[in-house]
Amino acid sequence: MRLRRSELSTPGSNERMIERAASSNADFVFLDLEDSVAPSEKVAARARVIDALNGLKWGKKTRAVRINNVETEYAYQEVTELAEKAGDNLDLIIIPKVKAPRDLWFVDSLLSGIELRLKRKRRIGLEVLIEEVQALINVEEIARCTPRLEAIIFGPGDFSASQGVRFPAKGVPGYPGDMWHYARNKIVVAARAAGIDAIDGPFADFHDPEGYRREATWASILGFVGKWAIHPSQIDLANEVYSPTKEEVARARNMAEVYAKAEAEGLGAVTYEGMMIDVASVRGIRNVIERADLIGM
Repeated sequence: MRLRRSELSTPGSNERMIERAASSNADFVFLDLEDSVAPSEKVAARARVIDALNGLKWGKKTRAVRINNVETEYAYQEVTELAEKAGDNLDLIIIPKVKAPRDLWFVDSLLSGIELRLKRKRRIGLEVLIEEVQALINVEEIARCTPRLEAIIFGPGDFSASQGVRFPAKGVPGYPGDMWHYARNKIVVAARAAGIDAIDGPFADFHDPEGYRREATWASILGFVGKWAIHPSQIDLANEVYSPTKEEVARARNMAEVYAKAEAEGLGAVTYEGMMIDVASVRGIRNVIERADLIGM
């Protein structure tokens, strides 16, 4: 299990930003070779990313790289060079614009061959972006198609274009509720059923912290465990929203203790502060405790 409360996006072409990302308090940093890198800079950015993975001190952060779409001319070289030259210092590869399991199998097969040849014992994991309507239709299959897959990310920007949404940036004034509720809910259900994480994608306006908090909170309520940060100012917001409070953790631990004692006495349910605790309640309590343990609370 990895902490993914905050996944910081960092352009692979910007050395200064990469250095700042390595020293940030994000749980997870991904160096981007896709949207934030111009075509003329792809090859140079790839070399810079490999140097950064091998040369910088990353602490306990998860280190990832977003490659280009597997249908482009860049993807196979990116996977090959990253795995061969930085595989010991690379935790994950993020695959954008997937449409079906075949996109993951392509990367999975390349990685398997390289790891076998180099006798690597440490496997590089995968995350995928759901940002095409075809991908949302196939998300249950995608979630289960390879044991390398650790998380599914919702990418609302490209998904807006794929679906034909007219006003993707901040929703439509007067629209009743979260315009992404269906997509988010389907993604998180697919992820949870497959035993992997669901991550909410970027919020573009980093000058609007309350908007970011709102979107992060909505996704958190549905079961997402983290959100992208496209600017360092969003990291602390994500870490806060996707962490239980001290009060929530203390209450969950107390409830678990009370239920364990009741269970040992042969009781199937017990009252705690006026609320009944049974087996169904304990599942939610354990989610909070597992999350707190992962964070170190």
